[in-house]
Amino acid sequence: MSDQRDVLEVDVLFVGGGPAGLAGALRLTQLLEQHKQATAQDQAKALGEISIAVLEKASAIGAHGISGCILDPRAMRELIPDFKEKGAPIESEVTSDDLFFFTRSGQLRFPLLPPPLRNHGNYVISLGNFEKWMGGLVEDTGAYVLPGMAAVEGLFEGERMVGVRTGDKGIDRHGNRKPNFEPGADIRAKVTVLCEGVRGSLTKRLTPQLKLQEGRAPQIYATGIKEVWRMPKGRVPKGRVIHTMGHPLDSKTFGGGFIYGMDQDRWSVGFVVGLDYWDPTTDPHGLMQAFKLHPFVAKLLEGGTLHSYGAKAIPEGGYYSVPRLSWPGGLLCGDNASLLNSERLKGVHTAMKSGMLAAETAFDALLKQDFGAEAMAGYDRRVRESWVWSELYKVRNFHQGFERGLWMGMADAGLQLVTGGLGFGNRPTWKPGHARMKKLADAGVKPRSLEETQRRYDNGRTFTKVNDVFHSGTKHDEDQPSHLLVADTDLCATRCKEEYGNPCQHFCPANVYEMVPDGPGGGVKLKLNPSNCVHCKTCDIADPYEIITWVPPEGGGGPNYLDL
Repeated sequence: MSDQRDVLEVDVLFVGGGPAGLAGALRLTQLLEQHKQATAQDQAKALGEISIAVLEKASAIGAHGISGCILDPRAMRELIPDFKEKGAPIESEVTSDDLFFFTRSGQLRFPLLPPPLRNHGNYVISLGNFEKWMGGLVEDTGAYVLPGMAAVEGLFEGERMVGVRTGDKGIDRHGNRKPNFEPGADIRAKVTVLCEGVRGSLTKRLTPQLKLQEGRAPQIYATGIKEVWRMPKGRVPKGRVIHTMGHPLDSKTFGGGFIYGMDQDRWSVGFVVGLDYWDPTTDPHGLMQAFKLHPFVAKLLEGGTLHSYGAKAIPEGGYYSVPRLSWPGGLLCGDNASLLNSERLKGVHTAMKSGMLAAETAFDALLKQDFGAEAMAGYDRRVRESWVWSELYKVRNFHQGFERGLWMGMADAGLQLVTGGLGFGNRPTWKPGHARMKKLADAGVKPRSLEETQRRYDNGRTFTKVNDVFHSGTKHDEDQPSHLLVADTDLCATRCKEEYGNPCQHFCPANVYEMVPDGPGGGVKLKLNPSNCVHCKTCDIADPYEIITWVPPEGGGGPNYLDL
């Protein structure tokens, strides 16, 4: 066992192998190739060999990739105009769009589709498969693609970021070194681009240090639960897109369902719940199961079998929540930067564009050999001058409109369409979602046990959390420290139990948190099942006491999503 850390020196490091990081790496290689050709006759102006690396915590690029996903191809066409000819894994072009309002036993189809939900010219894709394809293109350029390595710490020289440190491997659950111990590597870079996805753990650590959120509204999130179902031949019209509102949600809770027709007779089925909900017993996974029991959905899934499962937090804050995107030596991209268009239910195209703009900023910095605050701030300007910012501005008040309930939210959303996004007025949200959760007494609801809610599922159409996790391909080395850090477990057994009924057991979609009996006196204690974790980050976001911190487990652990 050696304490010596490997050191890898690169010029530009993308932390995260999702749409932003991969698009950024590809765009940078394009710029470098153009520069090489332009300076072929004048080597004095040439940059020389520039090294690029993409760091990914999953075991392989795409293994953690999950989204609805309807792809707006705008950014992809800018990056790779002939992406279809190059073999991009498209499930189908969108062939039809429907929006339904669900009651408990019926549905009403909206006769006119709101413009933001019109998907003509867009594509149904599996994000994970798309990432695998993009990752292959990045590897073909000669860039380093480094899966199975989680960034756990930023490296700084003074105020300038100079890379990241990856997590140690081979530590047992008690913190002792195992025979296979391997210290994490230092990956040093002139420009580090954080593309960690929603609620990035390293970004969360750096945000207060660098004051990135200062003067901005708090981040607002939702959680999405998704399953892919295999159906008998001929049952799925590929390219069909269905969105739903209403049941099983109450009128005070933000969210809705989606059903997308994939290739090879598969349905992509999902349900999204805003994490600014009021009821502490709200269970996004349970609402997904109830959604599948609605007669309309049940008929679509009849005769099918569950193929895969996953969950992911979604950044809903948008325009008002976008943090400062740059600092000396560093940039922030994609979902990590709250660049998702919540009204259109799309963030892949904005993530890709942000990665491309980060690449352009890094390229300019390499030309000038200037990686200071002013040089990096060119990225903030690029984002604000791009179509990404125009999109976000038009939907700046969308989520906030639903804070007063479904009906006011729908009216506000309609008014926003004709007022350039103004609606009933600009309303930056200054209260994070977890602060909107009511205590049991104030909400007028009774506590529920996890066992009580799971007992009703048949594991044929509806599934317990444990059974769904099996379909996520999730694996962790169980002999490692827990990557879910609970600051005060006594609070879980006392105050949280009395005030909120332990909401962690409900909002977690993977049965990571259980309250189990503790002795004969009727007390309870928290039991953690970290090996179940699907890395959705919901617990880090929704805990009303903010005592749960998600940190990366040993690199390579987590879900291995199929077609999500």
